[in-house]
Amino acid sequence: MASIDTDQQKKSGRLGFRMPKGLGLVWVLIGLCIVAALLSPAFLNPINLTNVMRQVALFGVVSVGMTFVILTKGIDLSVGSIIGVCAVTCALLFGMGLPVGVVMLLTLLAGVLMGAANGLGVAIGGVPPFIMTLGMMVMGRGLALTLADGQPISLGQRTRDFMWLGRGDFLGLPVPVWVFLIVAAIAIFVLRYTAYGRQIYAVGSNVEAARLSGINVKMVTFSVYLISGFLASLTALIFVSRLTVGEPTAGEGIELEAIAIAVIGGTSLFGGEGGVIGTIIGAAILAVLANIMNLIGVSPFTQQIVKGAIIVIAVLYEMWSKRRANK
Repeated sequence: MASIDTDQQKKSGRLGFRMPKGLGLVWVLIGLCIVAALLSPAFLNPINLTNVMRQVALFGVVSVGMTFVILTKGIDLSVGSIIGVCAVTCALLFGMGLPVGVVMLLTLLAGVLMGAANGLGVAIGGVPPFIMTLGMMVMGRGLALTLADGQPISLGQRTRDFMWLGRGDFLGLPVPVWVFLIVAAIAIFVLRYTAYGRQIYAVGSNVEAARLSGINVKMVTFSVYLISGFLASLTALIFVSRLTVGEPTAGEGIELEAIAIAVIGGTSLFGGEGGVIGTIIGAAILAVLANIMNLIGVSPFTQQIVKGAIIVIAVLYEMWSKRRANK
């Protein structure tokens, strides 16, 4: 394993720890907050700031999983459908009268199994990540709608403890924020300080070189989709506990949000570069931007145009930077 510690891979490992492109993203976030405060005094309202933090947490958790996948030069378009299936599964399990802990474990297992299916298709079956996860996206959404018969499923009356996950507070911060911070901290540690993290960067940087270095490329590839599925199911639990219903359409479009957050945070769609710290800042930037547009009355449809444009601009900037660096 020592052979993978080339200069390029060491550089990639550091990218998982430090903020990408220096403090640029932090200044962008600060600038957006200033603009938001100037455009609408309501932005600095404590209730609004709490809602922004919840938004960061909800999208941030699934975006961490997306970051792991993109670092290996993959993509996971199925995370929204996994959230939908897990949301419906959670509600159905509560309807069976199962204990809260059992419901949560089985819901997480459902997400892991769907992530494992993606991983097997990509790593073992050789299906391109875009095609495999696109197929899972369509099948998953159909499964969620079938299980729920196209209707939201109420959790019933036995969910007061479970609601704490999505609605509760701890030490002055919403519980979902703490969940996101824990997930992000573990992910940063894994990518920065473990051999597995270095293997992820190595696979994304050069899959053939990684294979020749003794890395089990198929296992690493399989594992990142497993992580993505698990974090998508965790996001589903937060969604359901906050809304107290299992929506078969839950998570619709969140794959766009997750990709945008990862790309804004400096994770390269070409693999091997980026990290979770950038994802945290990217989630905050996108949440503040969405909040600004909501406060000034921008249509949700127009917001989708803006978010799509952000992805395109970020990728174009990355490609321009790479061409400039190669000159």
